[in-house]
Amino acid sequence: MADYVVEFGKNGRPVESDGRLDAAAFHRNQQAIREVLARLLHGATGDVLEAGSGTGQHVVAFARQHPEIIWWPSDIHPQHLSSIAAWRAEARLANIREPRRIDLADPAWPAGMVSDGGPETLAAVFSANVVHIAPWPVAQGLFAGAARLLRPDGRLILYGPFKQGGAHTAPSNAAFDASLRAANPEWGVRDVGELEQLGRSVGLRLVETAPMPANNLILCFARSGES
Repeated sequence: MADYVVEFGKNGRPVESDGRLDAAAFHRNQQAIREVLARLLHGATGDVLEAGSGTGQHVVAFARQHPEIIWWPSDIHPQHLSSIAAWRAEARLANIREPRRIDLADPAWPAGMVSDGGPETLAAVFSANVVHIAPWPVAQGLFAGAARLLRPDGRLILYGPFKQGGAHTAPSNAAFDASLRAANPEWGVRDVGELEQLGRSVGLRLVETAPMPANNLILCFARSGES
């Protein structure tokens, strides 16, 4: 079954004295994600926003692999933000910026980030395991903000479990979806088609669907007209 936790640090796993949280899923999926990102971001420079950084472990791994990119972690949970800051301090990498608190459902979030010293344009927005554990307005805000901030060759990259053609890709994902909707009817595994439609509404087009381990996918969106 796909890994799921609403908020790290509340699932029984230990918290380091400096606030660092450890996600078991990170150790299982980070290499596969990094391999796909290495291809999607090949030759890219500039700034990349991670929307929903969770513990902060992924952004540290990405920053090590792509020193030519400035990484901007973000989250909404205070404990996550503390963990991201602690992992950043432990890594001592010059290309990771301080974590930003971003509420993707707030229509003003892109403007607020920019006015607070954030980048005005982005090479990419990466978001892992967010849209299915949040109400639909979070997905809408993620796409709208990406469309506003991505430069012409920019990419919006999503990782997680998704339905295809209205059907789950595995029985475990169907069970996972049921558990999400039981916890909150506004949550649930999203269908690739509904995300494609959302992308088209803001000028983004799905250009790649990459299969990942454990019945997950990476979806890559580009501006309409870009390949």
